[in-house]
Amino acid sequence: MIELLRTGMLATVQDSGRFGYAHLGVPRSGAADQTSYRLANRLVGNPESAACLEFTLGQGAIRFHRAVGFAVTGAPSSVRLGGRHVPMGRWNHAVAGDVLELGLPDYGLRTYVAFSGGLTVPQVLGSRSTDTLSGLGPAPLQAGNLLTVGGEYTTPPPGPDVVVTPVPGDSPVVLAYRPGPRDDWFPSHTLTRFESARWEVTAQSDRVGARLTGPQLISAGDGLPSEGMVLGSIEVPPSGQPIVFLADHPATGGYPVIGVVETEDVAVLAQTRPGSHVRFVRKRASLLRKRTTA
Repeated sequence: MIELLRTGMLATVQDSGRFGYAHLGVPRSGAADQTSYRLANRLVGNPESAACLEFTLGQGAIRFHRAVGFAVTGAPSSVRLGGRHVPMGRWNHAVAGDVLELGLPDYGLRTYVAFSGGLTVPQVLGSRSTDTLSGLGPAPLQAGNLLTVGGEYTTPPPGPDVVVTPVPGDSPVVLAYRPGPRDDWFPSHTLTRFESARWEVTAQSDRVGARLTGPQLISAGDGLPSEGMVLGSIEVPPSGQPIVFLADHPATGGYPVIGVVETEDVAVLAQTRPGSHVRFVRKRASLLRKRTTA
């Protein structure tokens, strides 16, 4: 059992996501930064789909009511257990009564805490994830919430073979994307403007999407019927200011999608703070072919 003492700006339970229900209007949800989330689970010996905690801008605190292994990944910040510093990206062991405290990240946005055995909150449609758009899954966490942990693991599991962090420390952040399916709704000079611009991530961004501001993108058409959306879709509403859909994105949308951000770069964007800048680089077909045949 663990107890939430502080939740910071936002703390939720997240796992790999809610799959197979998009045709019913239920989006995927799950951890916004899947790379850091999966790493945290690997560090504690869990399946990569186990449920963990996601903190936005850190500043959370957790009291352990039993001995358990844990790991912290994602946005770099100070991590203290019982008042002493413990490293991120490593297996750690807490005993009953220990308090884990997360500081404000030096950069990046989201921090993950995984526990040996995972969190055993009830599943909704096959997932334990909090969906902030639809309200499915457990409610966003509050101080005083108690959560059950599935295992103890008082010795560290084998370490991961590769440790990779997608947390961006520089600006602009470069995001690879694939044009379409509605890039033909935009004149060629608009596509050039889209790729050459430095887009600022606005404070209106959340788990649903990263809202960007920059030069206005004007569509050549109108009257697009609502159609399916996928993770990383770059939708351009009438304002001409793009929105890149993240974990809690809607299943459908009514504005043209100029392109789709590569899955691995969605994790990078999910760690990009408001006020930072991003650029979009078109994924070359030759690189796609190499990746497919590798």
